[in-house]
Amino acid sequence: MHQNRWFARAALAFILASDLGGQPVTAQVNSESWQQAYVKAQGAVANLTLSEKVSLTAGLGFFIGNCTGNVPPIPSINFPGLCLEDSALGVRDVDGNSAFPAGINAAATFNRTLMNQRGIAMGQEFRGKGVNIQLGPFMNLMRAPASGRGWEGFGSDPYLSGEGVFETITGVQSQGVQAVAKHFINNEQEHSRSTSSSNVDDRCAVPVASFLLLADAIQHNMNCIFIPVQANVAAVMCSYNEVNGAYACENNNTLNGLLKNELAFQGYVMSDWYATHSTVDAANNGLDMTMPGDILPGLGVSYFGASLGLAVDAGNVPETRVDDMATRILAAWYLLGQDKNFPPVNFDSKDSSSSINQHVNVQGDHASLIRTIGAASTILLKNERNVLPLKVPKSIAVVGNGAGANPNGPNGCIDRTCDEGVLAMGWGSGTANFPYLITPLDALTNRSALDGTTVFSSLSDTDTQAAATAARGSDVAFVFITADSGEESGIVEGNVGDRNDLLAWHDGDALVEAVANVNNNTVVVVNTVGPIIVDAWIDHPNVTALVWSGLPGQEAGNSLVDVLYGAYNPSGRLPYTIAKSADDYPAKVDYTLISLTTLQLPYSEGLFIDYRHFDQADISPRYEFGFGLSYTTFTYFGLVITGSAAGGSPRSGYGASVDASLHKKVITVTFTLRNNGTVAGHEIPQLYLSPPASANSPPSLLKGFDSVYLAPGESKIAQLQLSRYDLSIWNVATQQWEIPGGSTGVLVGASSRDIRLRGAIVN
Repeated sequence: MHQNRWFARAALAFILASDLGGQPVTAQVNSESWQQAYVKAQGAVANLTLSEKVSLTAGLGFFIGNCTGNVPPIPSINFPGLCLEDSALGVRDVDGNSAFPAGINAAATFNRTLMNQRGIAMGQEFRGKGVNIQLGPFMNLMRAPASGRGWEGFGSDPYLSGEGVFETITGVQSQGVQAVAKHFINNEQEHSRSTSSSNVDDRCAVPVASFLLLADAIQHNMNCIFIPVQANVAAVMCSYNEVNGAYACENNNTLNGLLKNELAFQGYVMSDWYATHSTVDAANNGLDMTMPGDILPGLGVSYFGASLGLAVDAGNVPETRVDDMATRILAAWYLLGQDKNFPPVNFDSKDSSSSINQHVNVQGDHASLIRTIGAASTILLKNERNVLPLKVPKSIAVVGNGAGANPNGPNGCIDRTCDEGVLAMGWGSGTANFPYLITPLDALTNRSALDGTTVFSSLSDTDTQAAATAARGSDVAFVFITADSGEESGIVEGNVGDRNDLLAWHDGDALVEAVANVNNNTVVVVNTVGPIIVDAWIDHPNVTALVWSGLPGQEAGNSLVDVLYGAYNPSGRLPYTIAKSADDYPAKVDYTLISLTTLQLPYSEGLFIDYRHFDQADISPRYEFGFGLSYTTFTYFGLVITGSAAGGSPRSGYGASVDASLHKKVITVTFTLRNNGTVAGHEIPQLYLSPPASANSPPSLLKGFDSVYLAPGESKIAQLQLSRYDLSIWNVATQQWEIPGGSTGVLVGASSRDIRLRGAIVN
């Protein structure tokens, strides 16, 4: 069998090794909302000329228009055009906006409500600015922990990422703003992102099960595409890289075969900026819109638009395909109700001095939500002698550049391309301007004034003598260290998007040791885009606590102080594994920058990324996926499993993988949680499945979680549900989802390795 045909089918396996989560699922092929939008769109397209139809498929060009991307108007159908704007954490390149916690912090909350509220608030801000299309959420997995843009997404696990994507899309689109799930597919490192091919093993004559695992490896960016489809996402953005030797934006197997056929995606596919490489192949193979429109900045020529019209005239692209492209784009516009009372664009993202800028303040009361998410995403990893929460210390020391402000202001570096002051987001197109940024030093100083606490500080990362002087004799010493990353278009301290290593920046290990050597109550606070190796100092007897703050957005300092002083009982959990050594991770960035040929990136780890690999290889992590401490303790008991996966007959063909019977919740897992302590807080119970050996799957797979608030001494019954899909694997031979025979373990606990309850489902 031809390798590409194997790829298109086997690719589907890893999508559904990802998560549909606890959300109710409606088969996309039966979506009434899309059907109504299509009726309107088809009526409009029937009245368009070929020239008007192709105008929908191309942006105006890099330098033209008020937004990052701009689709021209069509007056004959009262279509005003489209404004496309970054980013996945707030409206980029404007003022009067909020800077939300990054996706990785939203994931760390393990709280669907907060994820959804974040999406709603962002949707309100994009709509308030007149933006039709938010270029987010980011759905790629953190396959390699050093990957530059992993912080824009929701971590390393398909299930958790799927939940974050789903809640973000439904939140954003509830405000009438189109969401764009990006980047499709396997764009998981910045080095050579436009000149690399993400590859599955191309052997055909291998055992089916082995091939599935190899084929799944190419799907790490696809894991969460299933969720956007179910969330009625308006658009999907294809990526720069090749997939098995074909560009992602003209890959027939992934765009037509997988996305539009197997998953019955009704929306449109847009290219990443300058990720289009042709007219005929791109159009025929599934791309619907090219962005920003021109082939090169300012060139004035596009692969689509007029060029697409010429391809139709030449007989190389059927006009019915152009009709489909135009229909999909207009259907998404109608789906979100943007044909009625949608506000016009009131800013110019390319020129801050333009008279178009009305400086509309769209922040509302979102600062309160941002502060709450920042606190809920803060992860307490170590707390010896219960040194936290603080109990009115007489003196504190605040050490490290990451505790202070950027001397040039929070927006002093273009697209945040520097690591100066508190790190609250990474860099690149996934950023937004800060309206303000609360530093930890300011927040701690303000709180200390209330308590009469004396504050000593040293904001240098390199002056370890000054750090020791500030810390010596203080009741508690806070050391702030950072690790930054972003898009390859920005080079920061020698890091080309991807991090060069997994160490704290600015020799943060030495800073921690300098303070810990003189203060027996040293609390380390980490603001980072992803995992860092902490083994140089984590077992130092004077390092009493480790607080993982991540990228908390504009309320960074306040969110942290809420946790440090106990106003918020920490409930954040790790959305990735922290290893003892960088060599313990199964996938790494290929740092090749220049290659005379296409760089080949083998996804040979298959399904075994992050904790799945650690479990399979029996590697002890420093801190496992899903781990996080609280100021109280919780007991789990009374596991009950009811229901059956028997029955159901998933069909083949169009929309088969969104079949309702596959995703109907058929098994219910209940158990009781009790708060044993004297402090109220949230527990994050997690459900993992351990498939039978015949499935050739990882030892445990996250398939459920919740955030349960419990008062001191209170008990509550928690309930998590499973579908046939949750138990299934893709059988290449039968072309169906099948539940492997045998016993599937049901594991319930506080992290991927802290399992409190065990049961089984016999299939």
